[in-house]
Amino acid sequence: MRRYDVLVIGSGPGGQKAAIQASKLGKKVAIVERQPYIGGAGLHTGTLPSKTLRESALFLSGLKQRAPLGFQVTVNRDARLGELMHRKTEVIRRQMETIIDQFSRNNVEIVYGEASFIDNNTLLVKGPGKTVDELRGDIIVIATGSSPSRPADVPFDSEHIYDSDTILSLDRIPGSLTIIGGGVIGCEYACIFAALGVKINLVERKQRLLPFVDEEIVTSLMYWMRHTGVTLRLPEEVVDIVVEKEGRVVTHLKSGKIIVSGKLLYTMGRIGNTDGLNLEAVGIKPDGKGHISVNGSFRTIVPNIYAIGDCIGFPSLSSTSMEQGRRAVCHAFQKDGLTCEFVGYLPFGIYTIPEVSMVGETEESLTAKGVAYEVGCAYFQEVARGQITGDVHGMLKLIFNRDSRALLGVHIVGERASELIHIGQAVLNFGGTVDYFKDAVFNYPTLSDAYKEAALNGINKL
Repeated sequence: MRRYDVLVIGSGPGGQKAAIQASKLGKKVAIVERQPYIGGAGLHTGTLPSKTLRESALFLSGLKQRAPLGFQVTVNRDARLGELMHRKTEVIRRQMETIIDQFSRNNVEIVYGEASFIDNNTLLVKGPGKTVDELRGDIIVIATGSSPSRPADVPFDSEHIYDSDTILSLDRIPGSLTIIGGGVIGCEYACIFAALGVKINLVERKQRLLPFVDEEIVTSLMYWMRHTGVTLRLPEEVVDIVVEKEGRVVTHLKSGKIIVSGKLLYTMGRIGNTDGLNLEAVGIKPDGKGHISVNGSFRTIVPNIYAIGDCIGFPSLSSTSMEQGRRAVCHAFQKDGLTCEFVGYLPFGIYTIPEVSMVGETEESLTAKGVAYEVGCAYFQEVARGQITGDVHGMLKLIFNRDSRALLGVHIVGERASELIHIGQAVLNFGGTVDYFKDAVFNYPTLSDAYKEAALNGINKL
C-alpha cells in the first residue's frame, strides 16, 4: 500500500489546483484519473472544444456584420464542425503538456485508474490491464466532475439526439436544431449554432433564461438571441421526443406545440460523477443528482474527505472549481498554522453571443434583502471603442449602496464581458465605492471606459 498526505480523485481544473496547492505546502500528493488522459471533460469534450467553435462562429458572424463594406460570407452546409475547430487538437495538446509539466515540477504523482473507497483513508484503484492498487491518504479530495443528464425517455442516439458531450461530434452543420434546456450550456450552444446560420428552437420550462443572472441583463441577452434567429419557447415543457423514419426529430410540447428539426440537443442538467466511488463505505450519500453535500470549507460529513467542483453542484464553473480546490486543501491543513480562508467575490462568465458576466449582488437579490441601492448603466453604443469594434449592443451595469456608495454588483452583457468583469471584481474585493470609477483614468478608447460612464450615470441619479 502506497501512502500519501493527500489523494485527489480527478484531474479536472479543481483537482489540478488542489493537488498543486497540497504540493506547495510540502505534502506528498497523488492524483487519480480514470481516463487515459488528464484534464477532465472541460479540456476534452466540453469547455475548450465548445469555446473553439465559438471563436469560429464569432469570426464568421463578425464578417457578416461587415457585409455593407463589401464582405459576403456564408457557411458551407457541407462544412464539418471539425474544420471549424481546427485549432482544438493543438490547444488541447499544449494544455495537457502544461498541466503535466506543472505536476512534474511540483512532484505530483499521476495514477491512472478508477478509484473507489475502501475506508475513510484508503482508495482501491483499478488501473489499465486489470491492475489493482491500494492508496492511503490522510486527506482525500473528490473532484470527479459531472456528466450530462440522460433521462431514459429521451432517445439519445448520437445521430439525431445529442447531449453536451456528444454534440460536437456532429458530422455536418445541421439546418435546424432544437435545444432542450435554457441553462448556461443550452444558451451558449443556441448562440453558437445560430451564429453559424442554424435555425434554433430553445425550449425552457421556466419563465426566463438563466434565473441566477440579473433580469435586465438576461432580457438584453434574450433580445439579441431572438435578433440572431433563436426562437425562445418559454415557459414550455417537453412531453415527447420522436425520431421519424425520415430522420427528422419531432418534439411535442405540453402546450400542444410541435417542433420539427434536423437534430436535437438535450441540456437539462448534469449528474455528479459519484456512482462508482463506493461512497457508502465511508457514510457519504449523494443526492438524486449525484451531488455531494459539503460545508463552507468544502468538507464532507467525513472530516478528512473534501469534495469540490461539479460533483457538489452549482455553480459548476472551471474558475470556481479551481478556487474550491485550493481552499479545501488550505482548510485541511489549518492545524499547521495556515490561514488560507477565502475572502472575496467569485465572477461568473457565460460564453453566449454576446457574452454575459457578473460578480456580486443582483437587483433581485438586493430587493429581497431590503437594501437601498442605485444603478448606473453604460451602453457600448455610446462608448467609442464599442463603435469602433461594432459591438454596439453591449451594456455595463453597476449596482451600489445609496447611502455608503459601496459597490455591490457588476453585470455586463457584450463581447469581452468575461474579461471586463475583473475590474469590477477587484473594486468589490477591496470594498471600494462607485466613486473609484468616477475618479479613475481609463485608456481611451477602450471598453473599460464604460465603467466611468456607468459610475457617472449612477451618481447623477442620487
